[in-house]
Amino acid sequence: MYTDFKEFLEKEISDIKNAGTYKDERIIVSPQGAEIKVSTGKKVLNFCANNYLGLSNNAELIEAAKKALDSHGYGMSSVRFICGTTDLHKELEKKIAEFFGTEDTILYAACFDANGGVFEPLLSEKDAIISDSLNHASIIDGVRLCKAQRFRYENANMEDLEKQLQAAKDCRFKLIVTDGVFSMDGNVAPLDKIVALANKYNTMVMVDESHSAGVVGKTGRGVTEHYNLKGQVEIITGTLGKAFGGAIGGFTTGKKEVIEILRQRSRPYLFSNSIPPLVAAAGIKMVDMMSSTNVLQDKLHSNTEYFMEKMGKIGFDIKPTASAICAVMLYDAKLAQDFAARLLEEGIYVIGFSYPVVPKDLARIRVQLSAAHEKEHLDKAVAAFEKIGKELGVIKK
Repeated sequence: MYTDFKEFLEKEISDIKNAGTYKDERIIVSPQGAEIKVSTGKKVLNFCANNYLGLSNNAELIEAAKKALDSHGYGMSSVRFICGTTDLHKELEKKIAEFFGTEDTILYAACFDANGGVFEPLLSEKDAIISDSLNHASIIDGVRLCKAQRFRYENANMEDLEKQLQAAKDCRFKLIVTDGVFSMDGNVAPLDKIVALANKYNTMVMVDESHSAGVVGKTGRGVTEHYNLKGQVEIITGTLGKAFGGAIGGFTTGKKEVIEILRQRSRPYLFSNSIPPLVAAAGIKMVDMMSSTNVLQDKLHSNTEYFMEKMGKIGFDIKPTASAICAVMLYDAKLAQDFAARLLEEGIYVIGFSYPVVPKDLARIRVQLSAAHEKEHLDKAVAAFEKIGKELGVIKK
């Protein structure tokens, strides 16, 4: 049987390569940062990590993790309700809730698990989930695991959202689900309008803050801060793997009754190991740092504004953003791959995104800005984009 299956897979792989959508993995041999070293020995500027606040190699987080290794060991070897909970896990949950202005928090191994484990314990076939069409794959998979009725609205389209809410009017409980920042486009969800519609139709709201926490809002509290809605959203999910240190771990934070039910019934929580104590300790330190100073957020916002302005002036088609994600639209999959490869030769590490990660004919290079970038890094990237853009006919010479 496998002989036939092998031939099938080989053809699938060949088709992916021919379509220009094959994903090679580049190997990094240095700590994550604004400048990294790849396996070829070359040093490049990294513009495709989710290292928004530049904390992935932060000395204070590393020291907190080292101390936790000495005090709490390497791993828990268990799930939370058996013997996988330490004082560090509980302290981090408390601090995350305080940071977002919520009532309680539950930790997961990743935000994929948080989103995969949030819907099924809370909603049944009597209920409805109304989901944005561009929500992250983890939300889509979590919704699939739940028996609730499914409604989908066009990305950030409030007219369509209202139509779906009207279609779901006879359901018992209703939950609108949206990314805070849509990772491929960089646009921020119109949460103020979503909450207004939720109130109008007696509906709850869930926001995935993975790409917005630490980034959006004056102090990095995400889209609830951006729209002055702190504490007014029932469920927030997020990750420790992006702006918050870049390691591993996810969370759901929100109403205390929601979190309590998830502790009792959420399968990824009940059947997966706890995050290592060293990750929890670094997370605690991270929240403390973000709560005491706004320096990193301010620098990130300044870097983003600077880069966007420069790229727009030289003629690139860029989606508007209030996040740290700059989508440079190229539309053609092969062009996006070739453009990214040429940029790497110029010392700029970015990735071309195409179908199925983004819709067909909407290929782009996603540039992610960081507080770790300095102005000279940004200028070098802009110059490289301009050079390759002219060579490949993307912008005028």
